[in-house]
Amino acid sequence: MSVTGREGPPPPAPEPLGVETVDSHCHLDAMGQPVAEAVAAAQAVGVRRMITVGDTMESSRWCAATAAAFDDVYAAVAVHPNEVADFTDADADELAQLATLPNVRAVGETGLDYYWGRVERNVQQDAFRTHIEIAKRVGKALVIHDRDAHDDVLRILDEVGAPERTVFHCFSGDISISKHCVDRGYYLSFAGTITFKNADTLREAASIVPLEQLLVETDAPFLTPAPYRGRPNAPYLIPLTVRALAAVLRVDADDVAGATGQNARRVFGPW
Repeated sequence: MSVTGREGPPPPAPEPLGVETVDSHCHLDAMGQPVAEAVAAAQAVGVRRMITVGDTMESSRWCAATAAAFDDVYAAVAVHPNEVADFTDADADELAQLATLPNVRAVGETGLDYYWGRVERNVQQDAFRTHIEIAKRVGKALVIHDRDAHDDVLRILDEVGAPERTVFHCFSGDISISKHCVDRGYYLSFAGTITFKNADTLREAASIVPLEQLLVETDAPFLTPAPYRGRPNAPYLIPLTVRALAAVLRVDADDVAGATGQNARRVFGPW
């Protein structure tokens, strides 16, 4: 089995959580699995709901339609910073319309990605500002992709004003960045990267995040938690990341699951 380059069979289901939570960021359209199966597998281990996130116009339309069709699936819509080279005013208008739909709960993932260098930085920044404006206009949360672009992401948010509910998806900064985000009232969402052996800097950054500003995600089918790196990721693997975060924060896993579930409702809800 190969899902977007992930090899091997799906990992086994982890021990179910004692308290339900939410996968705040996944890409159900990229998983190569029927949505109903993904939802059932997640709910069997205590992952009650999930946000499926658009990264192109086509996937944003798919996410919006899927959220309308499936209970406990909600959507975010946007064009990813690596895909905005041809982002048009008409695209922005359509995203704004999609974002008003009742089961579309966020604008994202948007932001800046300087790692790949596929799109000129000024083009990415203009598109990011447009997405921020849409999120504020429609009153939805903003979900940020920030890769090797921390300073410019934070600068732009300060310049234009962040939406009331702003999420750093798959947080990747160090402790100084996490402190800045906490001080601004942003939500920090952690993925399977928190479990990686080389992620000491990320674990240090997570250690100072209050439970009230914490979210958990898979980014499925990407970023599969240890010990299953390289195999297909899916929302049912959230318990592995919840337990890793609990170890970093030195709290019970039920506390992390409960807090991240409540925070997801605060950011994306009500359900």
